[in-house]
This record gives sequence, C-alpha cells and structure tokens, in this order.
Amino acid sequence: MEVINLATLNEIRNIVLLGHGNSGKTSLTEAILHASGAINRLGSVDEKNTVADFDEEEKSRGNSIHSALTYLTWEGRLINLIDTPGYPDFVSPALASIPAVETGVVVISAASGIEMNTRKLYNAAMAANKARIIVINKMDAENVDLAELVGQIQETFGTHCRCANLPSADKKSVIDCITNDKGDSPVMDVATAHTELMETVIEADDALMEKYLGGEEVTTEQLSGAFVKAMAAGTIIPILFTNARQEIGIKELLNVIVNYAPSPAEAQYPVLKQGETTTEVKPDPNGPFCGLVFRVGYDPRSNMKYSSIRIFSGSLEATTQLYVNDAKKAIRPGHPLKMQGTDAKEVDKGVCGDIVTLAKIDELKLGSMVHDGKFSGKFEMPAVPRPMFALALEPAARGDENKISAALEKLTDEDACFTVTRDSQTKELVINGLGDLHLRVMLSKLEHRYKVNVNTKPPKIPYRETITGKADGHYRHKKQTGGAGQFGEVYLRVEPAERDSDPGLVYSWDIFGGTIPGQYEPAILKGINDVMDNGFLAGFPMQDIKVSVYDGKYHPVDSKEVAFRAAGKGAFIDALEKAKPALLEPIVNVEITIPAENMGDITGDLASRRGRVSGQDMLPGNMVVVKAQVPLSEMSNYNSQLKSVTGGQGSYSMELSHYEPTPPNVQQQVIEQYKKQKVEEKE
Repeated sequence: MEVINLATLNEIRNIVLLGHGNSGKTSLTEAILHASGAINRLGSVDEKNTVADFDEEEKSRGNSIHSALTYLTWEGRLINLIDTPGYPDFVSPALASIPAVETGVVVISAASGIEMNTRKLYNAAMAANKARIIVINKMDAENVDLAELVGQIQETFGTHCRCANLPSADKKSVIDCITNDKGDSPVMDVATAHTELMETVIEADDALMEKYLGGEEVTTEQLSGAFVKAMAAGTIIPILFTNARQEIGIKELLNVIVNYAPSPAEAQYPVLKQGETTTEVKPDPNGPFCGLVFRVGYDPRSNMKYSSIRIFSGSLEATTQLYVNDAKKAIRPGHPLKMQGTDAKEVDKGVCGDIVTLAKIDELKLGSMVHDGKFSGKFEMPAVPRPMFALALEPAARGDENKISAALEKLTDEDACFTVTRDSQTKELVINGLGDLHLRVMLSKLEHRYKVNVNTKPPKIPYRETITGKADGHYRHKKQTGGAGQFGEVYLRVEPAERDSDPGLVYSWDIFGGTIPGQYEPAILKGINDVMDNGFLAGFPMQDIKVSVYDGKYHPVDSKEVAFRAAGKGAFIDALEKAKPALLEPIVNVEITIPAENMGDITGDLASRRGRVSGQDMLPGNMVVVKAQVPLSEMSNYNSQLKSVTGGQGSYSMELSHYEPTPPNVQQQVIEQYKKQKVEEKE
C-alpha cells in the first residue's frame, strides 16, 4: 500500500489496541490490515508471520513483547494502529502508546473474559481521557455465555458500555445496532440494543435529547455527530464483536472507527506542563512543530534505532530544526518514515495528527518532547509500575563489561519498566523488571540479539536503615601535626521522621550566636550524608531521620571544612548509637491471578512468607486475583513456587508499597552477614 500524505486532521484516526495477553490483539491487527488491503496475505501468530510480531523473541514465545506500528486506509481515512503487548510483564510499551492516540480499543477474549491487565489498561486509557471501544474477540469460543460477558463488562466498566453490534445466531456475521433496530441475536434483542445505544449517545447532547424526548425523529447525521462527541467525552463506550481469525466483524469495526472515533481535531488536546503552568497544544497543521516520542525500538536485524513520534502541531520534514526537550542545540531529523511493522517507507513530511518515525537519533528517549524551538515543558506520560523483580549480573567472559553496558542501555531505551543500577554498596550490576518472564526475555535478548552471555544471581535485598528513638550526639575533631591543625566540634540531635518521608533526611541548622560559622554548615551536612548513604548497622542507606545541629565550637585558625565534615559524621554516629537504630525492609504489593481451586494453597503460602492478604476479586473462568502485601525478601523464589502449585496457570505482579521495621531475628541475620562480609573483605 502506498503511503499517503493527508492534509486535514479529520482524515486521521489514531488507535491503540489494549488488553490482556492472548486476547487476540495481534491477530486483530493482522485481520484489519488484510481486510483494508494494506497486506495481501493474512498471517497468523501460530505461523509466526504477522506484521506486528516481528521480533524473534515474540515469534518463539507466541506473544507480543514490544508495541508495533502499522497503518492502513479505510473509506478515505488514514488509520494509525498500534498493537501492544498484553502480559503484565510487558505493560510499559502499552502504557507509553496511550498518549499517542485518541482512541483505545480494549480487546477482551470471549473465552477468558475480563482479565487483570484488561482492567489496568482500560483504566489507564480512561485516566488519560481517551475515547474507548471494547472489542469482544473470539466470539465463536465454545461454551461461552456472551450475554453474561456483556453484563460483566457493564458491571466492571459502567452501563455506558453499549453494544454497537451483535453476533448473528450462527456467529458467522455481526448485526449493526447503530443504524439498525431489527434482527435477532443470541446475546440480546437488536431493537433493545439499538435503543439503549441511541439513548446513551443522545444523553451527551442536550439539544438532541430534548428533540428525542419530544418525539421528533433524530437523523442519522445528527446521531453520528453526537456519537463522536459522546465517544470523545467517554460517555459512550461501544461494544463490538469480532472473530479475528475468520475476519468476522472486522469491516464493521473499521466503519465504527472512521465514522465515530474522534479525529485529532475532535479529541481533548494534549497538555504541556512546566512547573505549575499548563499549556494546551492545539492541533494546528500550519503552526509550530511539537510532538511526543512514545516508542523507541531497535531493528532486530540491523540494530538501528527507531524513535516514533506523535505530531500534535505543525509538520516534520527532513530540514526541520529539531529540539529535544530543553536542549539548546538543534538536530536534523532526516526523512520521516511510516512503519508497517519493521517495513519503513519514507514520506515527504509528517503532518499534524499523524504518527511518524525517525531513524538513528540517539538523543530521542521515551517521553521526549520534540519541537522546533517554540515550545517548552513536557508531556505527562502514564505512570508505570516500579520494577521490583531483580537479578545481579556478572560477565560470563572477561572483557565483556563494555558490551554488556552498551546492550543494557539499548534495552532500557525500549522499556521504561526495565532499569539497570550499579549498587554502590555491593558493587553489583543489577537489572530490575516487572517479573521473572520480563527479565528472562531481556537476558535472552542479550544473548541472541547482542551476543552477550552473563551469569545471574539473586541480588541483595534493598534494605534501609533508620532510628526509632531520640538522642543527642557530640564529636570533637582535633588534629595537631605541627603547624596548622584541624579543629571542629559539633553537637546535634536526632529523632525519627515520618516513615518513607521525602527527603529521607529532614535537616535543620539551629545554631545561634555564631558558635559555628555558617560557612561550615555544608561540610557538616556532607559528614551526616556520608553516614546516611553508607549506613550504620549493615551498610544500607538510611532514611526517615530528623537531624538538628544546635551547638559546637570552632577555632579561628585550625577550623577547616574537612574538620567539620569529620565532626558532623562523628556526632551523627554518636547519636545513632543511642537512638535505637533499626533495619527497614521493603514491602511489596502483590497481585496473584490463580485458579479458584488453588486459593487455599496460595493464601497459606503467603502467610508462611509473612504476607498479609488484603483482598480478592473473582474473575470469569473460575479465576481469582489475590491481593497481598509481602516482604520483598520472601519473594525470591516465588515464581517457581506459584507455577508448581497452579500447574503453570498462575501469574503475579508486584510493585513497591512501603518500608517496615524488620523482625528482630531477620535484622540480626542481616547484620551478622554484613559483619562477616566486612571481615572477609579485610582478609
């Protein structure tokens, strides 16, 4: 299909497919591309030949790992379609895609019902004020009550979710409920569906509602205009049925997208934030250029970096002076590209409302605001879960450190939920992700894409240290070496601050009468921070501590910054020894999806891990989500335990909740291990 350059915003629709893994998003993408003529042959996930799943990891695992950009035309409209991963471990690309579109298409498998990640992604699209469409895919699944599923959707997401079409009795076609009020479906009566849909749409338009209640006829054109407004406002969520593999309901879905989904001109405008100031970016095709980088990926064959941009204002050409965030130096973007999976085609320019991709620009990162020098601020990206599943890496071969660092940098470019840290205490290189599957995929990429092998081991748990009592501390640093000496004396007081306070050190300078000149305050604070960073009990960073420096002495000749830094450190340590120091352990929120029959085993296992169950939600298909809070130190082998108990059917996700005091027996074990390590280091 030839790339087209469109002149008007009304001819563009930007769509992202969201939903849990195995709901059929990639198959739906393939069916849409085929039905529209964008591709000549219908691929399938099983045959590993779809446009959207092009990475070898995706092909071997049979599920999406990255978001994929595609485009097509339908009824004279350009549709940019983003396929996203559905498993919780790969939620970052899905969340990052939401700001780039006007409409989120939430795909639900009829066989599996509303799953955990479906709820999260629907809520993320709603929080971003995006129009939403719900697609019930795999409508031909056996032993499924579609009427019950529609009821569950309305119960979960609201009664403004209305059927815009219904499956026929043989499920080999769908019946339009927008303009048609006749026909029979096993789900519900078509006339009833039409009336419910029409009334929900009309509620968004007061003038039309008055006309409708007065018994006047509402024309198709009037209903269509109200439908777009209602979708943009989120007051109507159409439900559509499809069978992607048989291409049933696909053209009907496309018709709803082009006729009723809002264009960039009809949706809520994006907002730039700069401090407390917010600025709407209006979609002006002739205005200054402004866009958002929402996807970064590397070609699996060439390793070339591709950065995809949603254009909110103006246009982007090869000669555009491109600025990234608040950078002062402009860069040349090169020719903009339209991506069909991995297939890239040059276009003359990227126009307002469109999605284009740039190649080989290292400065572009996920969430970057790009502009021509006339904008400032940043776009707010959806919040991503904090990666809490960690592994420490070591090179399998000597001399691979630089190769590993370069490869890891590219992987962190692609995924906001994959982070790499160098632990200052343990000197370990630690990778963090959302789960065991997430990190296994990243390690596989290291091996196969970047030809780097590593050894892994569990990292040390990121404990923190604090105090539980009040105490005063004093230290005099005096050093005489013949000539000018060193002198500094500090008195300070410590007490606990509020748990998980930000910053972790609440500091005050309460010196009166000049007993210590103000010029030495930074040095004293450096000494205190030396201990805050390196710990007192077991070498872990400290937090939640108030420090007041209230007295001291200085010498007009011998006092120096180095002396007061040592005095501040010594006084702080003296106070900590008397302030009942304690170890804090990280507590994580865990959501575990399991078959209902495993409920007792799972809750019992959580209790043995010092976990506290906070609730549970029943899901269709006899599944249940257990919510709990558990110490991170107890979750190190949880993945294998969960798979064993549930026969591979269980999954879980976790993110940091807060820190709590560690039980005395655990604290003692950690301290003894630290002392043993220090002795070994000295030997």
